[in-house]
Amino acid sequence: MTQVQSIPAVTPIEKRGYAHPEVLVSTAWVDQHLSDPKVRLVESNEDLLLYDTGHIPGAVKIDWTNDLNDPVVRDYVDREKLERLLRARGIDQDTTIVFYGDKNNWWATYALWVLQLFGVKNVKVMDGGRLRWVDEGRPLTTDQPKYKEGNIKVGKRDDSKIRAFRDEVLDHLKKKGQLVDVRSPEEFRGEKTHMPEYPQEGCLRGGHIPGAKSIPWAKAIDPETHTFRPASELKKLYEQDNSLRGDAETIAYCRIGERSSHTWFALTYLLGCEKVRNYDGSWTEWGNAVRLPVEKP
Repeated sequence: MTQVQSIPAVTPIEKRGYAHPEVLVSTAWVDQHLSDPKVRLVESNEDLLLYDTGHIPGAVKIDWTNDLNDPVVRDYVDREKLERLLRARGIDQDTTIVFYGDKNNWWATYALWVLQLFGVKNVKVMDGGRLRWVDEGRPLTTDQPKYKEGNIKVGKRDDSKIRAFRDEVLDHLKKKGQLVDVRSPEEFRGEKTHMPEYPQEGCLRGGHIPGAKSIPWAKAIDPETHTFRPASELKKLYEQDNSLRGDAETIAYCRIGERSSHTWFALTYLLGCEKVRNYDGSWTEWGNAVRLPVEKP
């Protein structure tokens, strides 16, 4: 077992009051299962080169740009391509898939969300992501693992429950439904069209969808430990401070759907909200579309 460096401690996952604590695993749990043939670690990062500089031993890589997206249509791969992808990573029908990555697991939750469109079961996220693993002094390797082809079977994609499209968002808006804008405050106010530290690209108009609540995705994370805040703090953030109803239809969006998948994950699995959808078209679609309303403070 790895010798862990002294860093801020975290409350055990099972004691944080989550609706579905089983969807998170700790870095210690991952360390204990590094040689478990029934567990496949999958790293998914914003930085597509980061995996090659060092990753958790035995982890495979899923590239959100080339592996999950259709090369022609702005959409996700079909069932057959996803099945081939997962089988090539040595994933069997009974494999526990554990995602982790950079940016406090932005792309880990995004990859998990995409797999949920296809009904893939037994998927989890390593709480704290790469940052927590590295902070604890746990091992990284540049070795490329090789596994025999897996036998996982992927179901037909069903977007209806957890994905929202532009016209559905417009209908939701007309019904005064709950909308959560998880981007930075500068993007919400229309001062930026991308995160402040990034090139300002991707859309013609800045602002937000009328009536949306501004709840930046990172507020769900403890910045010292990089792990999800306990349920009591998440409830205060979403329900008390921003008046979100857990039983109401909710749509989350950002710029391209990755940050909002993180909020979708927190609301769905950690707080147990059953009617949350991710609008992956997000601001790159809404901010460029003709005849769609844009609001600024």
